[in-house]
Amino acid sequence: MGGVEPLATAWPYGATSSELKKRVEEARVLAVGAGGIGCELLKTLALSGFKHIEVIDMDTIETSNLNRQFLFRKRHVGHSKALVAAEAVRAMRPGIEVKAYQGNVKERQYDVDFFRRFDCVLNGLDNLEARRHVNRLCLAAGVPLVESGTAGYLGQVSVHIKGRTECFECQPKPAPKTFPVCTLRNTPDKPIHCVVWAKEMLFPLLFGAPEASDLNDGAAAEKEGEDSSAAGTADDPSFYKRQDGESSRQYAERVFRQQYGAKIEELRGMEDLWRNRPAPQPLDLDSLLQQAQGQANGSSASGGSSTASGGSACKALGLADAHAVWTVPQNAALFLQAAQQFLDDRPDEIGAAQFDKDDTLAVEFVTAAANLRAACYGIPMQSLFDTKGMAGNIIHAIATTNAIVSGLIVLEALKLLAGAPEACQTSFLHQQVSGSKRLVSRMAAPEPSPACMVCGTASVQLALNTNTWTLQQLVDKVLKGRLALIAPSITCGNFTYEEGEGLEEDEVEFYRGLLSRPLSQLPGGGLAHGSMLEVGDQEQHFKAQLIISHREDWDEEQHPEGFELSGSLPAAQAAPPAAAAPAAEAVAAGEPAAGVRGGSSAAAAPAAPAGKVALQETDDGIVLLSSDEEGDATEAAVPAAAAGKGKRKAPEATEAEDGEAKKARVEAAADDVVDLLDDD
Repeated sequence: MGGVEPLATAWPYGATSSELKKRVEEARVLAVGAGGIGCELLKTLALSGFKHIEVIDMDTIETSNLNRQFLFRKRHVGHSKALVAAEAVRAMRPGIEVKAYQGNVKERQYDVDFFRRFDCVLNGLDNLEARRHVNRLCLAAGVPLVESGTAGYLGQVSVHIKGRTECFECQPKPAPKTFPVCTLRNTPDKPIHCVVWAKEMLFPLLFGAPEASDLNDGAAAEKEGEDSSAAGTADDPSFYKRQDGESSRQYAERVFRQQYGAKIEELRGMEDLWRNRPAPQPLDLDSLLQQAQGQANGSSASGGSSTASGGSACKALGLADAHAVWTVPQNAALFLQAAQQFLDDRPDEIGAAQFDKDDTLAVEFVTAAANLRAACYGIPMQSLFDTKGMAGNIIHAIATTNAIVSGLIVLEALKLLAGAPEACQTSFLHQQVSGSKRLVSRMAAPEPSPACMVCGTASVQLALNTNTWTLQQLVDKVLKGRLALIAPSITCGNFTYEEGEGLEEDEVEFYRGLLSRPLSQLPGGGLAHGSMLEVGDQEQHFKAQLIISHREDWDEEQHPEGFELSGSLPAAQAAPPAAAAPAAEAVAAGEPAAGVRGGSSAAAAPAAPAGKVALQETDDGIVLLSSDEEGDATEAAVPAAAAGKGKRKAPEATEAEDGEAKKARVEAAADDVVDLLDDD
């Protein structure tokens, strides 16, 4: 797209020209995401004259999507979003080509070569990891990216052109707000604390894998100063196993009395915690059930028929208003009813159940459990609707916001096709009229950040045979031989390789054992055609991105070493002036690094050394860190270690790879995150 000739009539006067109309009809565009923004985007593309559209989305249609994703109907629930959206757009405008893919955009088949087929890529994604992935593929493919996001009435659209504007990752994304486990377990003071406690601690303890919960972490309790003898059965995981002959109702009542009675009494005995705050108050289940019976309006407070209620505990109890804040007795009845139904109706899930925001019974249980916890601590209780939003990290979507944002996306795409990248802008949609007296404010697309570790890093094509080449050959011939690295490191998805100081003996032995393996057989799925390697050398402050191109047929006379390296790399830069790197010395002597054409000196600054704080991410994006301190978690929330045993952290390691982490800090509600995402 960077080589698109400007229109004969300059933008914006050529916006209605026949020349631009022809370019639009011939352009190939990729829409990533077919959710809230994606549906509106596909419709707008079709009605704007685009005839060659492809769309990727891994999700299926849910009932909750139907109030804003207007390409879908009730009969489509359970079907692929991408496939149904493509069918709807073809029906809207017969004759256009709309190709749909049901899959994850991070799958290997959607590689750099796949992205090179398009004139521009239009994003409507709902998670940060996928957006980063698409950003890097677009940079590697040299294809412009139009990024977007919405949050309620707010919206944003930005354009990212390699070498001309900043990439999606030039601006650091805010670290998610987190809470210490000790706060969640002992001293909550906000509704979100209670919701996360119910979702991440109590729910897995009763219905999921008990080891996934910190609620009975004896070591952590001891660390907090809790007397182990006073903890009694509270710290014994066997307490939460259903006993022989115990009915589901008896089990639910026993857990209630333990969590909201005995445990609260134990906490009240920890006097140091309550010097500057009011102590929690225990709940009397018998008294609450009597009150609930009086409030039931004819329905039984001891529970209704789960079959008649269609799996909803609220329906069984006659609690029909999801926006109402129920009383403490009503929440107590709901807690017992939801637990009963889970145990009786879904026995196969016990021990493996995971919270899902679309699981009605799970949301009802978490709502009741969180509100009872809040009642103990004098914290305002929440409605079912609000609790679901907090537990599911939901930012409720506005259909008109999605429609406006999709129009802005297509407008920027038209500028790119018109050969007018200088006219591209970043747009912000406001909830209220801004200082400029406009709901939409705009600014020129910023220039690339020299410090960006993504677009500021060199991108080089490395052609070789991934089936015959070993990791040893890659390290010796390419990284050390051709690039003159001293202590190279490699990161690619779940694979990590490191050399140099700071590694323990077992790590050195682990990495040494990988050297003899063919590249295609390395951990994490192997290195194959399209693999993107983040290569670095901490000693030289060197960073580069190698894009693997698998090739089996070689001309031995032209490429006697069996590989071909093409592109440009930054010259290695040593941190201390006295410790010049070999590649830098070669450049200083007037000799370019071997095999490198036109080396650049724009090496990004090295990442700060990371501490030994591991990250674990649940399916819905909750981030848990292995620290139980109550201080600010911002510094701890650095990119986590890539899979493998290395202690040194790669610049862009994934956030869910280190399985050793024991959860301690938990991300807050999504409305604390500044960066905007699509709703789903």
